[in-house]
Amino acid sequence: MTANGTAVSPSPELRSKRRRSALRTAAFMSPWLIGFSVFFAYPLLSTVYFSFTKYDGFRPPVFNGLANWSYVFTDSPMFWPAMRNTLWLVVVMVACRVAFGLGIGLLITKIKLGTGVFRTLFYLPYLAPPVAATLAFVFLLNPGTGPVNVLLDSVGLPTPGWFTDADFSKPALTALAVWGVGDLMVIFMAALLDVPREQYEAAELDGAGSLQRFRHITLPNISPIILFAVVTGVIQAMQYYTQPLVAGKVASGVIGGSGQQFEPGYPDKSTLTLPQVIYNVGFQRFDYGSACVVALVLFALSMAFTALLMRRRGGLIESGD
Repeated sequence: MTANGTAVSPSPELRSKRRRSALRTAAFMSPWLIGFSVFFAYPLLSTVYFSFTKYDGFRPPVFNGLANWSYVFTDSPMFWPAMRNTLWLVVVMVACRVAFGLGIGLLITKIKLGTGVFRTLFYLPYLAPPVAATLAFVFLLNPGTGPVNVLLDSVGLPTPGWFTDADFSKPALTALAVWGVGDLMVIFMAALLDVPREQYEAAELDGAGSLQRFRHITLPNISPIILFAVVTGVIQAMQYYTQPLVAGKVASGVIGGSGQQFEPGYPDKSTLTLPQVIYNVGFQRFDYGSACVVALVLFALSMAFTALLMRRRGGLIESGD
């Protein structure tokens, strides 16, 4: 801009330099832009479109307005039980996994001898394939012949039905998730070992007890790792599919084979989750429009939980302002 206030257009050389810089930036970003467009933007927009259509995967989609949304929220027999179960798993299972992972990490960092052995023993269950681990848990918690109930009965304690009882199926799935908490244990151990020892020594000189040191030194230092564990745990819980489906199938006696039909959620829809509803409605009932509605609800819930947890003043991370 000149002294009298008139704007001066950039020279051709400067415009050419800016254009080359923009093209170079776009070239470096092109892998991400292509991946984002192909694997996120296009599927998301297609899901929104199909949610307003009647589409079975064979004939062209036909626009039907809000019919799919109305059916899912008012007439679907599986949506609301799956919603309640998914939210229960998000709250209870994620909290238990984070608490047990942190507790085991603290325990192992305090052990002086055999640290490698205990670390390996606690981490090994995480390596078990989900289907194999679920099958093992279903047989261990078999209400009639499982060793867990046999042990409980031998000491005079009640013997729950576990995966055959709607009141105990979700706690049994939570126990299975806690059994494989080795991934969080390793993450928390790395964070705990990174806490400056000088802070603990200064707190001990001031007379702080173990609980006070944990509250005022350990938690503030590892709070970003706790936030990471909670956010990733919520995303995993919202996608929980394999374990409840396999547990319900095995507990109901429907293991597999041609001609066998299985409605997910056994017993009494207590293990039904939103991903199971999406698969059942979309790929077994060929109602892709309603399945897209459930998928969008699941996406919105995941985004809402993540946005809520990522707020720095939400209590998980102390603000440094």
